[in-house]
Amino acid sequence: MKIRTLALLLCLTAAAADESPQVLAGWEMKVRADLPNVLIIGDSISIGYTRQVRELLKDRANVFRPMDSRGHPVNCYSTETGFPRMKDWLGDRKWSVIHFNWGLHDLCFRNPQSTVSGHRDKVHGTVTVPIEAYRENLDRLVGMMQAPGAKLIWANTTAYLDGEPGRFPGDELKYNRAASEVMARRGVVVDDLHKLTESFPPSLYLAAGDVHFKDEGWRQLAEQVADAISRQVAAR
Repeated sequence: MKIRTLALLLCLTAAAADESPQVLAGWEMKVRADLPNVLIIGDSISIGYTRQVRELLKDRANVFRPMDSRGHPVNCYSTETGFPRMKDWLGDRKWSVIHFNWGLHDLCFRNPQSTVSGHRDKVHGTVTVPIEAYRENLDRLVGMMQAPGAKLIWANTTAYLDGEPGRFPGDELKYNRAASEVMARRGVVVDDLHKLTESFPPSLYLAAGDVHFKDEGWRQLAEQVADAISRQVAAR
């Protein structure tokens, strides 16, 4: 009896291991063949607004973002993360529009010894990607995304409050200026999320020293992103 019970448990365990990974709740989507395909690439800020953008554009576009093998949204982190992963993110799908962003992770100072989340430390840390490297990285990444023929929209880096442990106030402005030079040269449309979030009161941020937002902040971001994408979809 014990042997048979053990055998049954082993079979059940093997069956569970063979099951297809489940898409994280809320990230399921139905792709319509009659709609253009849109890809959103970006860090956790873009993760925060993607599902609302998808809902706002549900009758006008299929809205995707990089997802991992478990069906969870991927944080695209810094520009250095983009090079080895861009081919997989683009895949074989024909994209009409790509809305993309990097910046908050590039300009962040980190220290392996820091106990703060993400090892952030603007006192003793080192910047993740220096601004000149950031400019060069963006230029290369834009070239990779333009190659398939998609219309590109650059979402500049969102504002954050003073007191963030790994980011100096005003550095996002410097990185945004560097990015704007690349986008102007490459003919890329800019979605000015910094201007929008710069107007947010502290009450719309998730917490002091946090770059993320409460529901109302995400809603406003999603509406602006959806509008920017909608205009480019209509223009194609």
